[in-house]
Amino acid sequence: MELGIYTFAEATPDPTTGRTVSPAERLRDLLEEIELADQVGLDVFGVGEHHRPEYVVSAPAVVLAAAAARTTRIRLTSAVTVLSSDDPVRVFQDFATLDLLSGGRAEIMAGRGSFIESYPLFGQNLDDYDELFVERLDLLLQLRERDRVTWAGKHRPPIHDRGVYPRPLQDPLPVWIAVGGTPQSAVRAGALGLPLALAIIGGAPERFVPLVELYRESARRAGRDPATLPVGINSHGFIADSSRQAADDAYPPYADVMGRIGRERGWPPPSRARFEAERAPRGALLIGDPQEVTDKILFEHELFGMDRMLIQFSVGSMPHGKIMRSIELFGTVVAPAVRRETGARPGATPSLAAVHRADAAG
Repeated sequence: MELGIYTFAEATPDPTTGRTVSPAERLRDLLEEIELADQVGLDVFGVGEHHRPEYVVSAPAVVLAAAAARTTRIRLTSAVTVLSSDDPVRVFQDFATLDLLSGGRAEIMAGRGSFIESYPLFGQNLDDYDELFVERLDLLLQLRERDRVTWAGKHRPPIHDRGVYPRPLQDPLPVWIAVGGTPQSAVRAGALGLPLALAIIGGAPERFVPLVELYRESARRAGRDPATLPVGINSHGFIADSSRQAADDAYPPYADVMGRIGRERGWPPPSRARFEAERAPRGALLIGDPQEVTDKILFEHELFGMDRMLIQFSVGSMPHGKIMRSIELFGTVVAPAVRRETGARPGATPSLAAVHRADAAG
């Protein structure tokens, strides 16, 4: 199983100190984080695309290209590329270039985005939300299949036998479909034979099992072997030397971010009690000491048999040093333990027993 990190590169006031880092400082810190993740042996680093003042990355491929020059083996992916509001030709060219610069380590995680600012910014109509994604995904997949393309759609000018360059090292350039729980999106990914990246940021992970099963059944009905299609889980988390330190460090920025988003969307405000429930053995948050996070990854591996787990450590602004320590613990303690268990007993781990022991302990 591949293990890695994704980030939205927040630049909001630290809820503890009130300090806000500049965009330049946040990007410098981000490159150090990616470099450390590579050094400690993590497999993947993802950078999200946003067009809001509290996030500093609107062009993930640019940031990942800078990271490519400072790393040697870690895979570099968007998390996500808001494909519905972008031009697939430019997306393909950007990530093909990244693939060449990185020696074949680039990936695209395509989605519709968790915010809507990019749609009016780039002249798209939100009424076309789903149609835009379907059409642009179709073009992106055609672009990676051949260097000359003839294509026509409703929301973009047609292409008449035009070459699209440069071509990437990887053939094909990996494209993952990011979903947040919509069954139709899982069915689409399975039918197209594309890897699935499932976001689980709240609630019991068990409730997402039917979605993964639906994805695999959709692939099977399309004549594809589900065993060849990777599944990834993307979740919020944080690792510290002790469980209490992890919770105390992570809760203030988590509450700040989820509270602001909740006010926009009409969600109830976060509470410490709910936060603690979510980081319990059967909750969605991977927040705790290395053993707790290891147990939770293994538990979710039993549920989903996933091929990749990405954790977002910086849910809200947190001191750079604490993020670096979390990355260090992930790479040097958690990742080796997870790999030992999943390598020794593929598809089965002792983590359920750990969950049951924790539940019995209250």
